[in-house]
Amino acid sequence: MDWQLIGLSFITVFLSELGDKSQLAAIALSGSSKSPWTVFWGSVAALLLASFLGVIVGEGAAQLLPARLVKTVAAVGFALMALRLLWPKEDSPENLEEGVGD
Repeated sequence: MDWQLIGLSFITVFLSELGDKSQLAAIALSGSSKSPWTVFWGSVAALLLASFLGVIVGEGAAQLLPARLVKTVAAVGFALMALRLLWPKEDSPENLEEGVGD
């Protein structure tokens, strides 16, 4: 068992899930429900299934495609998401609010 990889996976997924939409959904569901433990177990099952599917897809992609190509596609994908966050659409609510006072 590779404990270092387990720890790295746990920390990476845990930190990426903090403040994520899935956590906000769990907060909203548990706040409006009288059974927070049911929401907890449903959330745990959903995150386990999503992680399982991610691992299966990642393992399949690693077997079919060269590692360098997978890393390049992932890097380009993250770069595109970063650029998209830096340049919002012209009709986004933030831009419309700025134009109101002009």
